[in-house]
Amino acid sequence: MYLVKTPPIVKTIFADFVWHIETDIKEVYLTFDDGPIPGLTPWVLDVLAEYNSKATFFCVGENVKKNRSIFDRIIQEGHTIGNHTYNHLNGWNTENEVYIQNVAECDNYMETNLFRPPYGKMKPSQSSLIKSEKTVVMWDVLSGDFDLSITKEKCLTNVIENYSQGSVIVFHDNIKAEEKLKFVLPSFLEHLAENGFVSSNLGCLIHEYA
Repeated sequence: MYLVKTPPIVKTIFADFVWHIETDIKEVYLTFDDGPIPGLTPWVLDVLAEYNSKATFFCVGENVKKNRSIFDRIIQEGHTIGNHTYNHLNGWNTENEVYIQNVAECDNYMETNLFRPPYGKMKPSQSSLIKSEKTVVMWDVLSGDFDLSITKEKCLTNVIENYSQGSVIVFHDNIKAEEKLKFVLPSFLEHLAENGFVSSNLGCLIHEYA
């Protein structure tokens, strides 16, 4: 069970996390979790380049280690990167020391003060430790591209009907999401262009909080 649109009450309760960006222009912030992986992540980069769009990639450390050239391309093409733990750990099911060490292990392969917990799940005690060094980025819109029970058309609808100016939107560059992502991403970028929106990276957070 998940919510496509994050309710305002959740954003208020967890106001120390980033859910959306206040902006005066028509822009959204596409984010991609779990990569980089061969095949799909380069395809995402190609599509973003085609639409002159920027994004933020919350990378799993072990995937960066395996696919360094793809990770380097993400940075070279002007996108922002964030820590997504080394092994994609669920914080609710992980002891604090192990979780924090896993975040630190991911830092061995990238420099970033942005962090997104896998599954959006971490304990308050873990959050307190991480927030002392990193900005925790959650989301305004969850596409559902990971959900095998919905169609690719429904995934596109999830995004189009719920984004607004300043939305942080979650996609995944992983195998589970590949079929939906390859349908949704070009269609959504086309929709944004037709409506005068651009996709930006979250570099503003690095400048503000670093």
